[in-house]
Amino acid sequence: MTKSEDHVFVIFGASGDLTKRMIVPALYSLYSQKLLPDNFALLGVSRTEYSDVSFREKMKEALNEYKVIDDLSQTDEFIKKIFYLPLNPQNSAEFDLLGKKLNSLRTENNIAGNTIFYLSTPPNLYPIIPKNLAASGMNKQNDGWKRLIIEKPFGYDFDSAEKLKNGLMESWNEEQIYRIDHYLGKETVQNLLVTRFSNGIFEPLWNRNFIHHVEVTAAESIGVEERGGYYDSSGALRDMVQNHLLQMVGLTAMEPPSSLDPLSIRNEILKVFQSFRTIQYEDVKNNAIRGQYTASKIKGESITGYREEKDVNSNSTTETFAAIKFFIDNWRWGGIPFYIRTGKRLPTRVTEIVISFKPTPHFLFSKDGNQNSCNQLVLRIQPDEGILLKFGMKIPGTGFDVQTVNMDFHYSSLSVKRIPPAYERLLYDAMKGDSTLFARSEEVMDAWKFLMPVIDAWKNDKSIPLHGYPAGTWGPEKADDLIEGQNMTWRYPCKNLSDDGIYCEL
Repeated sequence: MTKSEDHVFVIFGASGDLTKRMIVPALYSLYSQKLLPDNFALLGVSRTEYSDVSFREKMKEALNEYKVIDDLSQTDEFIKKIFYLPLNPQNSAEFDLLGKKLNSLRTENNIAGNTIFYLSTPPNLYPIIPKNLAASGMNKQNDGWKRLIIEKPFGYDFDSAEKLKNGLMESWNEEQIYRIDHYLGKETVQNLLVTRFSNGIFEPLWNRNFIHHVEVTAAESIGVEERGGYYDSSGALRDMVQNHLLQMVGLTAMEPPSSLDPLSIRNEILKVFQSFRTIQYEDVKNNAIRGQYTASKIKGESITGYREEKDVNSNSTTETFAAIKFFIDNWRWGGIPFYIRTGKRLPTRVTEIVISFKPTPHFLFSKDGNQNSCNQLVLRIQPDEGILLKFGMKIPGTGFDVQTVNMDFHYSSLSVKRIPPAYERLLYDAMKGDSTLFARSEEVMDAWKFLMPVIDAWKNDKSIPLHGYPAGTWGPEKADDLIEGQNMTWRYPCKNLSDDGIYCEL
């Protein structure tokens, strides 16, 4: 890994939680590894009144609290590269002050015009800040590249996403926009490409002829915590499925790219999105299950139900659990079901992709002639990152009794290697101009287009139930009915990669 080009990194919303928890610790880690350029400046921008000195002190405290690397010996050197400008991002007149501040930083630090603008702000400012930057000429690349990093959500539905996209495209081009999804920055997500395309034992089997179904699970054990106001207007479908889960489906189902350059990889992911079979409005009730967690006790602790959470409507119909069955209509995947699920207050925090292979055509080793389970390849994204292969082995003794056993690899076994946090990887990629792990506008629009029948049906069809599920369980039991096949069900993972089962010790 090499240093990026000299540039100024601007954070809008710099007084917020994301800046101190994720962005600044990730930037310091890059600095301590000599991956930031020699000529670099970090400029925080928000409404809050800070001086350079007071903002630096706040960021120094954040580095101690949220450090992602143990070596903090270079903190004082790094802090000197941080500056601050109080500014109202909705007031276009104040952007002249930003332009002057940037020119001053570039002159003092011998930096050309290269600039990253990170929008760590509420989504309602996403259309406004880029427009005001462009009105002040700060989008022009005649003196160096200019890049926008935008956090999710990218729109609330198809229409709002299209409006946001069109507004951005009036002054910025697609190559300048980096829509960040921290799930795609995880090492194990990227390793999915390596697992598939560098191993001859997997890629020949990665199709409709050998795979029975594919699952993607992103479970959270926490509730909405302090995000009740935001979450109640969003829900699991918008918060997790539209971006994180569908992007992981894209990486799982894509064709081999012609090369590893960003455009080739993103083109193949886009083809997957364009091949999603439309879920008809009248079929939503059979192919999409929604749920909402209710009060319960977990290990003796009383857990509040969703409707009793802070800033949540007491009559809310917002889903905290979503599971969808769908198909990808192309040559590789025709007829193979994909299942995705996500939820709050599930038994454990886990994200994984499960490839279930077709059972053997004749069940020689089952006493009743029925296959108990498929061979499975589990790609664990978090926690206990790694890969697990589940297959049958003979139990020692007489007869041919078969037991499913595990063959696994854990990233933690690579003790000499450090797994960088997602933000660290993604910020470095943005500095290098590598957009591989960032969503492009066509992907975002196709994802919204695919989900709109579900969104509309859940909003308008009163016959579709909102299932309650006790906090600490795996969501509504009705979600089990989505899985096709006799004796087939979801994999119920534990925090440890090699363990599973609905009643396993968490």
